[in-house]
Amino acid sequence: MITPADEILLRRAIAVAARAVTLGDAPYGSLLAGPDGAVLVEAHNTVRRDDDITAHPELKLARWAARELDPGTAARTTMYTSCQPCGMCAGGIVRSGLGRVVYALATEQLVELNPSSGAWPTVPQDGPALFDEARVPIETYYRPTQAGG
Repeated sequence: MITPADEILLRRAIAVAARAVTLGDAPYGSLLAGPDGAVLVEAHNTVRRDDDITAHPELKLARWAARELDPGTAARTTMYTSCQPCGMCAGGIVRSGLGRVVYALATEQLVELNPSSGAWPTVPQDGPALFDEARVPIETYYRPTQAGG
């Protein structure tokens, strides 16, 4: 459920997106609020400026949180973002341990406003394969250290 306090911070994320446009960047903005509602960090999309397909604001904030916050604090944060996170960003958000995301536009609404936003092709994937070979580095890495040699 979105509260009036959420709406205030969501409007700020939309303002970050609007400011991005004035800088020549894509119109997406996000911010991360701590457990007390204070803004910890904000970012906008810099994919073109940075020539980096991963420079979405949601992923930038998830990476920041993973580096800068302990897991307990991260779990009590809320990300406010102008558009629903894409699959790449959603994965980063999950891995960073953030507690909640509040977004303004749903992906379907974005595609309605900008049809090219939904024009991504499907990439075929084949697998699994070579289990016995692929498991070796995984098992080596996660194997508990033997004490006393």
